[in-house]
Amino acid sequence: MTTIAQYHRALRQRLAAILPKGEAESAAAILMEDVGGYSRTALFADGDREISDFIQSKIDKAAAKIEDGEPVQYAVGRALFMGNSYNVTPAVLIPRPETAALVDMICDRFGNRSDLRVLDIGTGSGCIAISLARSLPFAQVEAIDISDDALKVAMGNAVDLKTKVDFRREDILTVAPPASPCYDIIVSNPPYVTDSERADMDARVLDYEPATALFVPDNDPLRFYRAIAAYAAAALVKGGGLYFEINSNFGPLMKEMLENEGFTDVEISRDFRGNIRYATALRP
Repeated sequence: MTTIAQYHRALRQRLAAILPKGEAESAAAILMEDVGGYSRTALFADGDREISDFIQSKIDKAAAKIEDGEPVQYAVGRALFMGNSYNVTPAVLIPRPETAALVDMICDRFGNRSDLRVLDIGTGSGCIAISLARSLPFAQVEAIDISDDALKVAMGNAVDLKTKVDFRREDILTVAPPASPCYDIIVSNPPYVTDSERADMDARVLDYEPATALFVPDNDPLRFYRAIAAYAAAALVKGGGLYFEINSNFGPLMKEMLENEGFTDVEISRDFRGNIRYATALRP
């Protein structure tokens, strides 16, 4: 007989062979909970109970994917973002804690207002749009993406989290702005990793996360930001906010571009690790 505690211990050791200790322990806990159905509390309270062969087999299959290089979140099909669990597939980027701060910034500035109209550009898993729809009072939230597969994931997440978001397929590089300003907030975490930065990236990111959501050419690093800024200049109402997650290498260039597009109160700020990460601006 193999107990839950014994299996969990063996799983940690198995993953420690390929991951740093802290990551291995976290990955083991995620597999036990998201695949096996054992919460962290259950691992302690029910550790002496027998674990079934069926559950072991399910977890072993997910662990094998991680051993092959697949990110933990794709192996289990779930990722946490701001306290909520999202379905994730290789069609979407894995939500990251740095992006949560972008949501917090918006809620800090606009959280005391109601009936806002919000647009999330390049929504991916839908984590930004859904989080804003859940946090802003009576907000009308829209989200666009060029990928049909990503939109399917995002729409499923909105249903699972009982959140209303209007998703649609659009290419921000070609879409025309609305006839008159209508959005209070436009937010985006667009592709911003330059091709030359590939060499410094983890293989788990390079081999599994969608390249179209990550990379831009070295000679045009602000491709998506310029298109979104031009769109936002026409689509945001007076006093509306534009929010970006950005490449830490291009803070000054972002500030210059946004000011040239006519935005005011342009700020470049850092994430919780101290890295330049965000650009915010207002439409005058």
